[in-house]
Amino acid sequence: MLYYRTYELSVEAPWVTFVHGAGGSSSTWFKQIREFRKEHNVLLVDLRGHGQSERGLWVKGDSFLEIANEVIDVLDQLAIEKTHVVGMSLGTIVAQTMADDYPERVHSLVLGGAIIRLNLRTKALIWLGHATKRFIPYMLLYKIFAYIIMPKKQHEESRLAFVNQAKRMCQKEFVKWFSLTKLVNPYLARLQVSTTDIPTLFLMGEEDYLFIPPIEEVVRQHDGFEFMTIENSGHVCNIDQPEIFNKLSIEYIAKIEQQKSALS
Repeated sequence: MLYYRTYELSVEAPWVTFVHGAGGSSSTWFKQIREFRKEHNVLLVDLRGHGQSERGLWVKGDSFLEIANEVIDVLDQLAIEKTHVVGMSLGTIVAQTMADDYPERVHSLVLGGAIIRLNLRTKALIWLGHATKRFIPYMLLYKIFAYIIMPKKQHEESRLAFVNQAKRMCQKEFVKWFSLTKLVNPYLARLQVSTTDIPTLFLMGEEDYLFIPPIEEVVRQHDGFEFMTIENSGHVCNIDQPEIFNKLSIEYIAKIEQQKSALS
């Protein structure tokens, strides 16, 4: 079972589940908790191998589905029937997988720093990582990736937060998580089609230059998807600009809740 924390407001309040990215932990969301818990029940999880969750859970063939199943197991243990899901970076793939395989459990998705396709530059970085992951210390690789994805001075806080959280991982766990990137492009192409019935907000830092173009394309193709950018923010926009991230996320969830009420 994954490590988790909850902040429960009331039985009537909607649940919001936060899913961090690779190398992070539930601590990634420290700038969201105070605002979200004012009107929501909040669930924070540490994905396998991260934070205070157990290491060594991997078996051959594990994919994003097994990782999503573990989050669903937490929902089951807490008797949470349905939740809004807020994901960040690689955690957005876990969130979309939950929506794909368990659509009856997900009210909406808020995907920050979303990864839906890898371009040629990102593929080259991933190839380099795969070629060196077993003999270069994982923290060195992680720092290199962090600087490439979050290069500017205004990204320093989020970059350091992710690097410091990743120090809790071990080389073996890093290799397992990194191996999942081989699946990203074909897997996500299917996810974008199969999750169109789930209301989705893509919330991106305007300086998240590697990942914005494919999101703009997929949002044009699907009416149920929305896309907003946050100024002066990079890949980890919930840390770079937390006030705006919180405002836009909470407003979107409130809109979905109002739509639900109108239909009931």
